[in-house]
Amino acid sequence: MKLTVLGATGGIGGQIVRQALAAGHDVTAVVREKSRLALEHPALRVVTADPTDAWALVPFVTGRDAVLSALGPRGRKAVGIASAGTAGALQAMDAAGVRRVVVVSAAPLAPIPDGESLFLRYVGTPLIRVVLKSLYADLAEMETLLRDSPAEWTSVRPPRLTDKPFTGSYRTVVGGAVPKGMSISRADTAHAMLAMVDDPATFRQPVGVAY
Repeated sequence: MKLTVLGATGGIGGQIVRQALAAGHDVTAVVREKSRLALEHPALRVVTADPTDAWALVPFVTGRDAVLSALGPRGRKAVGIASAGTAGALQAMDAAGVRRVVVVSAAPLAPIPDGESLFLRYVGTPLIRVVLKSLYADLAEMETLLRDSPAEWTSVRPPRLTDKPFTGSYRTVVGGAVPKGMSISRADTAHAMLAMVDDPATFRQPVGVAY
C-alpha cells in the first residue's frame, strides 16, 4: 500500500514508518524537521510540512491509499496538535479524494468497561481525566472532527504507552476499551494501526488496544 504518515518522528510514528517499510509498503513521512528522522529506505520519502496546513499536505496525500496520524503533543504547550493536525489532514484528504485515515487517540475517552477494578473505575481513570484534561479535550475534538467527516476513519485508543519491544500480542475492542488493559508499547500500537488500515470492521469506529 501507499501510506502517508503524520507525526513520523514521534515514538508511535517512527514505529509506523519502520514497520510499514518492513512490510513492503511505500511510505511518505511528513515531518517538520528531516533531521529528526534518521532513516533511509528505497520505499521511503521524507517531506517537510506543517501538519495543520491542509494545502501543504495535499501533494503528500494525493494518490495514497491511507493516512496514518501519530500526532500528539510533546508537552503541555503543544496541546491542540491532534485536533488541528487531523483537521488539516481531513481537508487535504478531501481535496485529494483519499478516504482512509487511522489516528492515535487514548483509552480514557472510552467508557470504563465492565469488570474494571473499583480503584480504576472511581479513582484512577477519573483522576487521569482531570490531570490531563486539556490533552483529552484535544483528542475528543479530534474524534468529533472524524465523526463529522466523510472519511473512513479509525481512532485507536491505547492506555499507558511504553517503549517496550514489539510483541505482536495484544487485545483489541472495536467500539470500546480493553477490559483491564493497563498498557501497551508504542511498537505494538503502531502494529495495530497498520493492521487496521485495510480492516473494514474498524471503519468509522474507535478501537481500544492494550495488553
